[in-house]
Amino acid sequence: MKKLTILAIIVDVAIAVCFFIFYGPFEYVKNLVISTAMVTKTHQYIAYTFYSEDTVKMVLEQNAYIPITDDVDLEDIKINNKIPTTFENEYEEAILKREKGDKYKYVPIKVGKYDAHLVAIYDPSHVEMITSPKFNSGSGAEKVTKMCERLGGLVCINGGMFADPDGWGSDIPQGYLIKDGKVIWSDRSNQENLIGFTKDNKLLLINATAEEAISKGMRDALQFGPFLIVNGNKMQYASKTGGYDRAARVAIAQRKDGVVLFLVTEGVHTNGPNLKEITDTLELYGAYNAANLDGGSSAQLVIDNKLINNPMNVLGKKITGGRSVVSGFGLID
Repeated sequence: MKKLTILAIIVDVAIAVCFFIFYGPFEYVKNLVISTAMVTKTHQYIAYTFYSEDTVKMVLEQNAYIPITDDVDLEDIKINNKIPTTFENEYEEAILKREKGDKYKYVPIKVGKYDAHLVAIYDPSHVEMITSPKFNSGSGAEKVTKMCERLGGLVCINGGMFADPDGWGSDIPQGYLIKDGKVIWSDRSNQENLIGFTKDNKLLLINATAEEAISKGMRDALQFGPFLIVNGNKMQYASKTGGYDRAARVAIAQRKDGVVLFLVTEGVHTNGPNLKEITDTLELYGAYNAANLDGGSSAQLVIDNKLINNPMNVLGKKITGGRSVVSGFGLID
């Protein structure tokens, strides 16, 4: 009888603790539970288990971002490969101070409280969209390390969408993929957010069909988003929470001098920088145009055939060698 009493007390205490955590003065917990659950269709029931529909709606609205609709002005980008001798600030010095002949520079940084990896690429003409060797074959997806090595890449990141019906991924891209001015994958015909480089080696962020983007000079592109910075103007958010859920992040940007930035952060599905922290960090390093790429467990940065970050699955377990994906961007030698 005594054991049953103790067990009942433990259960009561556990219930009280859970109630206090989920319904007490912990805005962060509420935001985390709801935004994390609602980011996937299969786990949305978790949010509604603990919170009302009105509460879920309120949190989603608070975490919403306001899309940038301005057209990128590519005339503002003046590609300059000269090594500067003076620097405006410590952030510019960190990425632009280099030796003659350097093709890129790796800089470990912090994004908020999270470890992150920044790479500056000095010649944007060598930045290309990279893909796995084949699509929709059942075995075409590829780890970024393998993809980068196969294509002769010095620095590579993952990038675009792919079908992921059961959480194990696939070799089926989603959206548009453009390579060398030609559409190599398309499963739609409407206008979407396309991220890529023109024949003039400028980062073009455009809401368009693949054909429309190609008519604007796009040579290589993939579909993702949102756009974080356009013409030096940052994306705005519905509240101070920073928009989107927290996770490992991947982003690409270009400065006005043409230098391309790859940014990859550490984190897991429920714990990592939000988009505001990513945007603010890229701004510090001079990003003039920037876009969010596929993050979470897919986040990968490869330098000289070595995986630099530590990809983790939704349970926080390390993904040895990184996840197999279908597209990204690379500095191809």
